[in-house]
Amino acid sequence: MKKIISAALALVMVAAFSGCKKNGASGEKKLKIGIIQLVEHPALDKNYQGFVDGLAEAGYVNKKNIIIDYQNAQGEQANCVTIAEKLVNDHDDLIFAIATPAAQAVANITKDIPVLISSVTDPESAKLVLKNTAPGTNVTGTSDLTPCEAQIDLLRKIVPNATKVGLIYCSSEQNSLFQIALAKAACEKVGLQYVEGSVSNSNEIQQVVTSLCGKVDAIYAPTDNMIAAGMATVAQVANENKIPTIVGEEGMVLSGGLATYGINYYELGKQTAKMAVKILKGEATPAEMPIEYLEKCDLSVNEETAKTLGITIPENL
Repeated sequence: MKKIISAALALVMVAAFSGCKKNGASGEKKLKIGIIQLVEHPALDKNYQGFVDGLAEAGYVNKKNIIIDYQNAQGEQANCVTIAEKLVNDHDDLIFAIATPAAQAVANITKDIPVLISSVTDPESAKLVLKNTAPGTNVTGTSDLTPCEAQIDLLRKIVPNATKVGLIYCSSEQNSLFQIALAKAACEKVGLQYVEGSVSNSNEIQQVVTSLCGKVDAIYAPTDNMIAAGMATVAQVANENKIPTIVGEEGMVLSGGLATYGINYYELGKQTAKMAVKILKGEATPAEMPIEYLEKCDLSVNEETAKTLGITIPENL
C-alpha cells in the first residue's frame, strides 16, 4: 500500500512540475493592462476597441499573452478614482485611460506605472503632462482635438442664414472648456453671435437645450462626454424645434446630430496602441513620447435628420 501511495504521489509531483515548466518556468509572463473608460458612448467605445484591436495586430492578444482588465466608470468621477486605485494596486504593467476625468484620476495616483491616455483634448492644460511636445511624466498618448474652426465653418455652409449659435457643453469637463474657447474664437472670427448653454449633470441637458429654442439658429456641441452620452436627448429637442446641430464627432451624428467634420475614434485608439507597444517593448518611455494627433478628418451627415429639418446638404461638401 505504501508503495502504491508513493508511486501515485510521485506521478502527481511530476505532473505538477511539468505544469510549472509549461506555465511559469518558461518565463512566459502575461502582461497586465488596465483600462479605465469614463462613460459609454460611441466615440469612447470605438476608442477602446481600436486600442484593443491595435494591440492584437501587434501580437498582444487578450488572454493569450496579455490580460486586459476593462473598467467603466459610468460617468461618475468617484468611480474613476476607485477604479484608478484598483488598477494601481493591481500593479498593472500599463494603464490606458479614456477621457480626461479618467486620465486625471489615474495620473493623480501613480507616477510610476506607464499611463497611455486618449480622448483627451489638451493633455497639457489638463495638467497630465508638462508639455504636449515633451510630456516629462509617466503619461502620454493621443489627443482628440477636433477642428473647431472647420466645424463652425461647416455650420455656416449648411445653415448659411444662421446669425446666432447655441454652444452646449458640460462646465466641469476641461476638454470641453478648451474646445468651447476655440469655438467662441471661431464664431467671433466670422461674425457669429453665440449663447452658452452649460450643464453640470445629464439631467440638465433637456432643460438647457429647450431654453435655447427660439434664441438660436443652430447648436454646436464639441466632443463633450456628457453631451455625447446624452446626444439622443439633445437631438430630440433640437430636431423637434427645427434647430440644426453641428457636433464634435461621428457618434453624435449617429445619435441624431445633423453633421460633423471630425476625427475617427477607432483609428485614434489604434494609434494609441502603437505607442503602447513601444512602451511594452521597452523601446520608449512616456516622458519622451510627444502627444500624438490624428491628421485626417471625415465629414459625417445624418441624412434622416437633414430630412426632418428640411435641410439640403450642399453638394460641394
